Amino acid sequence: MKERMDKLIELINKASYEYYTLDKPTITDQEYDDYYHELEKIENEHPELVREDSPTKRIGGKVIDSFKKVTHEIPMMSLGDIFSEEEVLEFDERIKKTIKNPEYVCELKIDGLSVSLLYKEGKLVRGATRGNGIVGEDITHNVTTIKSVPLSIDYKNEIEVRGEIYMPKKSFQELNKQREKNHESLFANPRNAAAGSVRQLDSSIASKRNLSTFIYHLPNPERYDIKNHFESLKFMESLKFIVNPNIILAHNIDEVIKYIRIWTEKRASLPYEIDGIVIKVNNYEDQKKLGYTARTPKWAIAYKFPAEEVLTKVNNIEFCVGRTGKITPRADLDPVHLAGSIIRSVTLHNSDYIKEKDIMINDTIVLHKAGDVIPEVVRVEVSRRNGEEIPFKMIENCPICGSKLVKNEDEVAWYCKNPKCDARNIEGLIHFSSRATMNIDGFGESIVEDFYNIGYLKTIPDYYRLYNHKEELKELEGFGEKSINNLLDSIEASKKNSLEMLLFALGIRFVGKETAKVLAKHYKNIDALLNTTKEELLSIEDIGTKIAQSVYETITQEKFINLITDLKNLGLNMNYIEKEQNINEFFNGKTFVLTGTLSSISRDEAKEIIESKGGKATSSVTKKTSYVIVGENPGSKYDKAKELNIEIINEKEFMNKINS
Repeated sequence: MKERMDKLIELINKASYEYYTLDKPTITDQEYDDYYHELEKIENEHPELVREDSPTKRIGGKVIDSFKKVTHEIPMMSLGDIFSEEEVLEFDERIKKTIKNPEYVCELKIDGLSVSLLYKEGKLVRGATRGNGIVGEDITHNVTTIKSVPLSIDYKNEIEVRGEIYMPKKSFQELNKQREKNHESLFANPRNAAAGSVRQLDSSIASKRNLSTFIYHLPNPERYDIKNHFESLKFMESLKFIVNPNIILAHNIDEVIKYIRIWTEKRASLPYEIDGIVIKVNNYEDQKKLGYTARTPKWAIAYKFPAEEVLTKVNNIEFCVGRTGKITPRADLDPVHLAGSIIRSVTLHNSDYIKEKDIMINDTIVLHKAGDVIPEVVRVEVSRRNGEEIPFKMIENCPICGSKLVKNEDEVAWYCKNPKCDARNIEGLIHFSSRATMNIDGFGESIVEDFYNIGYLKTIPDYYRLYNHKEELKELEGFGEKSINNLLDSIEASKKNSLEMLLFALGIRFVGKETAKVLAKHYKNIDALLNTTKEELLSIEDIGTKIAQSVYETITQEKFINLITDLKNLGLNMNYIEKEQNINEFFNGKTFVLTGTLSSISRDEAKEIIESKGGKATSSVTKKTSYVIVGENPGSKYDKAKELNIEIINEKEFMNKINS
């Protein structure tokens, strides 16, 4: 443990020097945060190992010797980071343990360089960087070149204000364009460009960089008889400092969450970069009650926007067995924050995919979320390989039952064909009861697995025989009379589901939710489907050769026919239940595609509404698409719609059309 801690301290100190002193970072912010949080965790668990020179004992980075040093009267502290709405709510709960009805100020977290500005007798006398939080660097000569910084103010007493120096996106692009022409190295981002500009000894360089500022903090507010942070912002604004116009006073945490969601969606439209939202308790007396940790105030937090791409390490490649017997490689990862969630594993699809991406165990990989939903490997960082990588090797036998794996001629995937394989059977049972299929409430993956291992749930019909084990279920941990009754009631209710839900639940290969609905609507009942021909299947719109072949092979198997007979005898509905339609002129005959996250309703609910009003919901954008409905964080479908000049409507417009 001590060796790991020493290594982390070495990595963090090196990164801090490269970032703060050399202005040439070699690792990402995400990596730095990961190292820092790991070090904090070790020190919290092993306080006896804490070193006096640990980075956690300091507030920031190293001060360069070429600038005059400035000691801050009040330390310029950093903020703790959070990465999800759940953590925002947890922050609010912590505050409410001390403060009854807190108000919060929400600010855009400008991605730049912290600065302190000191005025005496109305004149700017000093501009200083944050440095290590205690001691910074005098950059007055460069600060005076920034047009947004007033050289004089209408206030004669001494006053210090703090804010952020940043480089607008347009200026950044123009700067890099010029540097490319001059065969100079390019800045990685606007923040690095701003930091490099204010650390120039020659102020003429900074003057050409078109830097700007936002002011957001007033130290010693009691000197000015100011009672809260929002009031201090208005005060500084009155002195002609530029305060960000998008700051709000939130009266409760719901308003904070709303603000976060708005700017998560709108951040790209700003002329400057932001990397999150700063949330501060507004009242200064409340701030005093809450106090500080060694590094951060307890009354403020920084919500970091979900990363679009993150780095992580492949610790191992494991193999999962699906309900069809398909073997799917999965990478076990160092946990990493991505798009609002913690990712611990990612599918690697098949052996061909792994070879194409050249993924090895111990590789560093780049992840993003495809369609902002599913984690996906973008690439391997080959330059980070150190010789410890282990090449991938596909297994030959099922990892669960040991059966020899087989590969179909027309597929890249390998399969376990053993019908008695426990993994296949458990996955099939989980699929049957899931919300998307038969919607039997109460059957999580662990319960299905437990019931399978006990022997209560070995086949699909066993769901409908569980009432025979009612008394035995009461003996299981976590199962009382009420929970058992709820479980059995949910099972009973599922018998009334429409045919398409059953068809999807039965796990016929290539038959997803939409295909199941197409089949159910066409045949109306299970007997008609069982008596169909391959030719008739092929004649149905949206049913291709592969699906028709799979359906026909399944429905002609004695095993499947016996399963249907068994389910009939147990009382399951075998007919398609036509849903009442309320035809709407806007939706009728039109094709819709959904992308992004909808806040008002789920994707499935939106699709059902579209279909109930005479429309059709599809998964891909084509020239035949009538409208693309866009929620928060839309994916590639949004770009495709713009490319094809297809009309785009937002969630609000969609809901208005529904209710019209």
